[in-house]
Amino acid sequence: MTKLNTVKWNHYLNYIVVAAITLLFAILSLTGFLESSDKYLLEKIAIAITLAVSLSMVVGFLGELSLGHAGFMCIGAYLGGKTAVILEPILGEWPTLIVSLLVGGVVAAVFGMIIGLPALRLRGDYLAIVTLAFGEIVRSVFMNSSKESFGGSLGLDTPRFNKDILFIIAFVMVLATLAVTQNLIRSKHGRAITAIRDNEIAARATGIDVTKYKLLVFTVSSFFAGIAGVLYSYSNFTVQSTKFSYNYSIEILVMVVLGGMGNINGAIIAAALITFLDVELQTILTGNLAVLQDLIYALILIVLVVYNNAPKLKSFREKYNIKALINRFRPHNPSKHRDDEAKWDRVPTKIKMDEVLSVDLQVSSPYTPDKAGKEDK
Repeated sequence: MTKLNTVKWNHYLNYIVVAAITLLFAILSLTGFLESSDKYLLEKIAIAITLAVSLSMVVGFLGELSLGHAGFMCIGAYLGGKTAVILEPILGEWPTLIVSLLVGGVVAAVFGMIIGLPALRLRGDYLAIVTLAFGEIVRSVFMNSSKESFGGSLGLDTPRFNKDILFIIAFVMVLATLAVTQNLIRSKHGRAITAIRDNEIAARATGIDVTKYKLLVFTVSSFFAGIAGVLYSYSNFTVQSTKFSYNYSIEILVMVVLGGMGNINGAIIAAALITFLDVELQTILTGNLAVLQDLIYALILIVLVVYNNAPKLKSFREKYNIKALINRFRPHNPSKHRDDEAKWDRVPTKIKMDEVLSVDLQVSSPYTPDKAGKEDK
């Protein structure tokens, strides 16, 4: 019973919620109660969550501004898709999927390590420019490739995985991303990473290997971006470089910022919400109203960002957030509130704090003006 009480269940809440949602929709899918459009929406949500959580490592915990996440996703989508095209007739569907995920993730991680090298000397806007240029270079290379290699400007035709199962695999990848990210951040390595974010000079002074940890974060983040790219290639019949423009990198960054810097659960909710809004607006606004899609989408994002970050709304957010509402309806149990273990009368000390200390002062010889005058002479 003691071990159960010591488990920090809030550390595993997001795993439980994601696994429960995956199980629920998997049952609905296998029993035929889930439409194809809903399955495609779930695929997009899972891919967006993977991208947002992986970028949160760089932006939220390391404190570096990266605008090249779509470039790593592009590498994974093209190379993983090409691997699927070559190997599926030979190996079959499932082995090809596993190999494609590994190829896309590993190659993207290698490029993440390469991009991590200038991050050792660049910060802020300069790093953002470098990563943005990297994403555009990658997109341009695949766009100008030959039709036989990666499809050129028309895109690469990729096999479509079973839509009844693909969203389940995508959410399993979400759980894997959460497991790696949260275990890394909550370890001693994660404390070193956040120390670099707070003050890099102080982190170096305390002996933290800044080079190693920056490369580690960029590599792991890029790996999962490549995984998301492979899932995207399986979710669509074709991979086109126009999808991976800098606008998509900014959209992923908005998910991280909207969810809260360094807040993994917030990034999950923001990614799901933004993807849902995007898909629903595309469905509702058709014909002549399609021109209003970007305008309404931008207005909704502006309202959400202002609400989530405005200082004057801080008291309102603290009063009416989900946690506060749950605590309001939760019955009060005084037995759960323990006394402060660090109170002065509980801390063991060599001298009891309630003792009165006194010092007896004894004058060896009385002071007289005549004697003082003799000593001065």
